[in-house]
Amino acid sequence: MCCPNTCAQVFKHCQEIGSIQRRSNIAGKGVNERLSYVFKITSDESLKKGLIEAVKIISEGGIVAFPTESFYGLGVDATNTDAVQNLFKIKGRDHNAPILILISSFRNLPQYVADIPPKAKRLGKKFWPGGLTMVFQSSSVLSSALTSNTGKVGIRISSHPLANALSNTLNVPITATSANISGMPPCVKADQVVEYFNNAVDLILDGGETQGKCPSTILDVTIDPPLIIREGMIKVEELINHLTNSG
Repeated sequence: MCCPNTCAQVFKHCQEIGSIQRRSNIAGKGVNERLSYVFKITSDESLKKGLIEAVKIISEGGIVAFPTESFYGLGVDATNTDAVQNLFKIKGRDHNAPILILISSFRNLPQYVADIPPKAKRLGKKFWPGGLTMVFQSSSVLSSALTSNTGKVGIRISSHPLANALSNTLNVPITATSANISGMPPCVKADQVVEYFNNAVDLILDGGETQGKCPSTILDVTIDPPLIIREGMIKVEELINHLTNSG
């Protein structure tokens, strides 16, 4: 991790000129140098430009940081094994810890899971887009590195405008693991992502400070009754009440 003063200078420089020269981190690419930068989203036009660059980087196997409802996340192509493995590497993440993904809409879910239980459909209609991650049996489309060889994958649809726009612009699902070194506090600001990762992230979409309260709630729907893995933005009582009253 770089010192705070250096990170602040780098971040200021990124804001002023839009890009700085850094070592390439594109997974599986033989490129020595590429422009890597913080892209500040201030208007619809800047959003369009930022999304174009993000799509290009992700399609090449790179890593993009972006804001979500809670913290900044790190996105790579969830079908690209090299990109997923690189993500584990820069986070120092245990390969036994699966990574969740974002999809653009419920109608895309069947492409990435082996089965959609009835309770998952009911919960998805209520809590997607939003702070509920549901764990499904993964399809063969997704990288096995994502699932940590469990055969399961956590999926959600984000309600954050920028994260949702990124999901909708891509033709592939993206990871949404928190932007932090494993075991360290997650980031709520773009400059904090710079402090953690310096040149290990190819693009940071700066959508301002995130709420930084709770992460998403994680619910395993591969078993019945579904199992709470982590309580977060959606409270257990809300899930129980909905399943009780909608069934």
